[in-house]
This record gives sequence, structure tokens and C-alpha cells, in this order.
Amino acid sequence: MRDAYIVQSVRTPGCKQKRGQFKETRPEELLSFIMKAAVERTEGLKAGDIEDVMCGCAFPEAEQGLNIGRIAAKMAGFPDSVSGATVNRFCASGLEAIALASARVQMGWSEITMGAGVESMTFVPMGGNVPRPHPEFSIEDPSMYISMGITAENVANRYNVSRADQDAFAADSQAKAAKAAKAGLFTEIVPTPAYKYVKQADGTYKKEQFIVSIDDGIRETTVEGLGKLRTVFALNGSVTAGNSSQTTDGAAATIIASKAKCDELGLKPIAKVVAYASVGCKSDEMGVGPRYAIPKALEIAGLKIEDIDIFEINEAFASQAIYSIRELGLSDSMHKINIHGGAIALGHPLGCTGAKLTATCLANLKEVKGKYGVVSMCIGGGMGAAAIFEMV
Repeated sequence: MRDAYIVQSVRTPGCKQKRGQFKETRPEELLSFIMKAAVERTEGLKAGDIEDVMCGCAFPEAEQGLNIGRIAAKMAGFPDSVSGATVNRFCASGLEAIALASARVQMGWSEITMGAGVESMTFVPMGGNVPRPHPEFSIEDPSMYISMGITAENVANRYNVSRADQDAFAADSQAKAAKAAKAGLFTEIVPTPAYKYVKQADGTYKKEQFIVSIDDGIRETTVEGLGKLRTVFALNGSVTAGNSSQTTDGAAATIIASKAKCDELGLKPIAKVVAYASVGCKSDEMGVGPRYAIPKALEIAGLKIEDIDIFEINEAFASQAIYSIRELGLSDSMHKINIHGGAIALGHPLGCTGAKLTATCLANLKEVKGKYGVVSMCIGGGMGAAAIFEMV
């Protein structure tokens, strides 16, 4: 099987759902921009060189529906020859898209592909606009449909993750993100056009563009401040808005090519895709997914956890991130994990997250001069996913 080389990986900023700077910017606009930007930033590459786009989206309906992977490619100015598909594995959709795009190259089915992800949680809420659980199955197995917040409470209760530990973890995520933002360390971000509709004197609205360059959900907070927040999912629980991921809008794109095509076009590989794994777990504690997915990916790659220089473990909730880190034996390796903050500070745009974290992982590996990086997340419905990347 051939190697799949990443030649570009970028993301938009992540902006708060309904209150952030992308609140009037449609998901197709975010995705088409970052897809086009990925191509333009790759010397020697033209849009027509890409054969297929796989795009992750957790709730592909309404503004995100009708195969946004193909629509955004056309909006980006890609020629008709570039095909596209939309992929849904909930929180791992963007990572699944990169894995599928990479597999096409590895199998020799394509020479250059794109794996992307998008989610506008402003336009399409979590759960979709009209969720309709199956009436009999929802009685037989209600855990398939329960709130993600309740699963986070279950993890905290079953595995003794305290409120104090969750708040400390969340404050640390915010502090790392704030420090990194001030230092300009989010080098994977492409300043992105956003839109607002301004009312005119005659009562009509004019669409105006402005540029967003930073993640707008980062807050400088303290453990004491977080400790004052009320719980939101259980009366005597421990999960709060402050120690949970932010619901966010954003998009990201990664370009993958074969070695032969890199040589032909003069493309410079950044990294190669080493392994990808997905696993199932109990749906009512879905947050434990990384604890099982990361070892499976390491086994596929023939690596040990000590070989990994950077971990991007999605902070869906502090409780599940802490549990996974503890079970993986990484409590003494926090200097390798989410080094510039995680989703508690930077947001979790569902279908985009895997693609977003890939761009972040590669940027952070470059910063620390590391070799191997892991991207992993828990997945609604009771799953986990993990991918391993090797810098070249």
C-alpha cells in the first residue's frame, strides 16, 4: 500500500455559536473559503489537480445539506472534474474524511484528494432541526439518544472525576489558549472572511464582509470563577458550561497526495498518515472513546504511547478528557497534550473538529520539532476515533 502525504492543512478560526463572529456566515462560505485557501497556499498545486473531496459534517442538513462537500468545491471555483462527498461520524467526521481521502491515495484510487470538515452550529443546532428518534428503539436503548452532557456526568460519576479536577483542567485549557493566541502560535489559522447584514436607510439589508483572524471563544478565567458556575445537566452534578466544550462554527481542510504526484508537481510533504482507528463503547459514557481508540491506532502503527510527541485529544468535556488521559497513563505528560488549549477554550465545531485538530496537531508538531502526533476524540452514540501522523 502506498504512503499518503499531507501537503497542506489549515483551518478557519472557531467562533462561538450564535454569539460569535461567524453567526451570519453560512457554512458553505466557511468551507469553500478554506478549501480554496488550502489550494492557494500549496505551491505547485491547482484546484483541478484534486480528484475528490471528502467533507465531514455532523448534521448535514439545511444550510449544510445537499452534499456540502460537492457544493463547497464548486463555490471554491474547483472545476467540474473534482468530485465531492459528505461524511458523518458525528464528532469524528472531519477526521474520518481525512482518513477516507488518505485511503483513496493509499489504495491508488486517487493521486490527490482533500479531507475537510465543517460545522455551523449557529445555522444547524446540535441534534439537527427535526430530530426523530425511533419510537420503539428509543425505549429499548434510550442511551443512544441521551444528552451528551449526561454522558459526561456518567463518566465523572463512574470514574471519580471530581468537579475540582474538571474546573482546574478547564482553566488550564483557557490559559494555554490565551497565551498561545497572544504569541501568535495558531499558525494553522487562515484569516477568514465573515459576513454581516447591515440595515440600510431604505429598510433593506446590505451584506458586508469583514475578516476574522482569531478564535473568539477564548476566555481568561480562574478555577475559582469556574467553581461558581451552576451545573447544567444534573442537579447535583459536576459538568458546567465552563468545563465543557464550546459549541462553535468553523471549517478546515487538508490536502493529501501520493509520493509520485508530489514529485511530479514539486509538492512539499508536511507529514504522512500512519494509522487511523475507530472503536465502539457504551453509548451512555461515549466520552471514554479516546481511551480505546488511541491504543488501537498505536497497535496498527506499531508504535508505543511514549513515541508520541503531540496529542490533540478533543475536550468535549473535561470529565471525559481527564478520564482518558488518566487511563492512557498520560497524567505526567500534560506538556504533550493540547499544548495550546483544547475545545473548552477553542470550541468543538462537531463535524469540523477532526479536520481542525489535524491542522493544529501538525502545526504543533512543527513548533516542538516532534515526529509523531495523535488526534483523537470521543463520538456521540458511543465511539472513539484516533489518527496518527508522522512529520516528514
